[in-house]
Amino acid sequence: MKRLAAALTLAAVTLTAPPALAEETVTPVTDFTLDNGMEVVVIEDHRAPVVVHMVWYRAGSADETAGTSGVAHFLEHLLFKGTETMEAGEFSRVVAENGGTDNAFTSYDQTAYFQRIAADRLGLMMQMEADRMVNLQLDEDDILTERDVIIEERNTRVENDPSALMREQMGAALYQNHRYGVPIIGWRHEMEALDLEAATGFYQRHYAPNNAILIVAGDVTPDEVRALAEEHYAPIPANPEVGAPRLRPQEPPQLAERRLVYRDPRVAQPYLMRRYLAPERDPGDQRTAAALTLLDEILGSGQTSVLNRDLQFDAQVALHTGSYYDGTSYDTSSFTLIVVPAADVSLEDAEAALDTALANFLEEGVDADQLDRIKFQLNADLVYQQDSTQSLARRYGGALTAGLTIEDVQAWPGILQSITAEEIVEAARQVFDAKQSVTGYLMAEEAADAPQQEVSQ
Repeated sequence: MKRLAAALTLAAVTLTAPPALAEETVTPVTDFTLDNGMEVVVIEDHRAPVVVHMVWYRAGSADETAGTSGVAHFLEHLLFKGTETMEAGEFSRVVAENGGTDNAFTSYDQTAYFQRIAADRLGLMMQMEADRMVNLQLDEDDILTERDVIIEERNTRVENDPSALMREQMGAALYQNHRYGVPIIGWRHEMEALDLEAATGFYQRHYAPNNAILIVAGDVTPDEVRALAEEHYAPIPANPEVGAPRLRPQEPPQLAERRLVYRDPRVAQPYLMRRYLAPERDPGDQRTAAALTLLDEILGSGQTSVLNRDLQFDAQVALHTGSYYDGTSYDTSSFTLIVVPAADVSLEDAEAALDTALANFLEEGVDADQLDRIKFQLNADLVYQQDSTQSLARRYGGALTAGLTIEDVQAWPGILQSITAEEIVEAARQVFDAKQSVTGYLMAEEAADAPQQEVSQ
């Protein structure tokens, strides 16, 4: 989003009229629920004879039980093994033989499996996806082989990246009780102990039609999707043990600022990161999250952002600044700030400059012209996303598995446009509370400019 926003900045200045609101130009969306509790969403787009078929489970890493971190992602890998009717690897082979592509991903709040294929192959995709929803066949060899795969994935993505290791430590410090503080891929020592019982237990507990959302986007009609869903998914019985709402450990009141330092000899460029707890988007209550979405763009997106202007151009203490916020989560989200200091600028001085910039922003408020440009850019981005059936399917799937509704998704563009400068500043004041924050320094082992109250990790 931010890359596109930056590219659109100049265009936004010269255009005299913004595009129609994304919610006004959205393609038709239909939803219904099968008798077994499976929700079905159909997004029509008849410009090409292609469909995206996605099954989203309301089960991610934050739904794992203590001691089994990484099992949600582990199971995602294992679902490409065999079933009662398919051999290991056959699912993806059949998709490829029919000219399609397939993949899957795991996040904190969901696990999703998807295929992009010719519209006349949709029934085949449903047949195979319904099969592995309930008929997965695993043995000890599958566990040993795939466990090695995910451990190597952790080696590549986390163990070999000091920045990723620090982000893990910061997450664990920010969330004192919630499972968002546990990495999606899992803690290594718990990954090494994942076994057949852990994988099948998660599968039997969460993989059921009444815990899933089917999203079909592309060259289909609701009647066609309903008929195929009734044929392939409706015969699967609901799991009465699936609970709603999802019960997770919640955060206690946070009473103390936390700080940490991660030192690693591989670090070539030190930087500081700060994360705050931040409200998420809730059904029928998205205004604070919308204000924080705009705040994210104001502070950390592009050359005209507040942090870039104050720390790079004016004070010249930073090589790079940034921010990140995504409110599409089931429970409390977070707001992140990053500063990469300039040469000969200590992390401590860079942090002081960050604090000054935030204080000035809260005092001075939002620049009206900047806010108008950002709103234009965000709306344009949402409009352009409608050219991609996969982007639309992911937008709805991510929102619905995070507890939002179709109405919330469709209202979101209009809410963004209606947010005032005062709401943005108020949201910033609410979030930028040191007691609900973690500040981390990433540095080489020999660096000495750590804060005096550090807690080394």
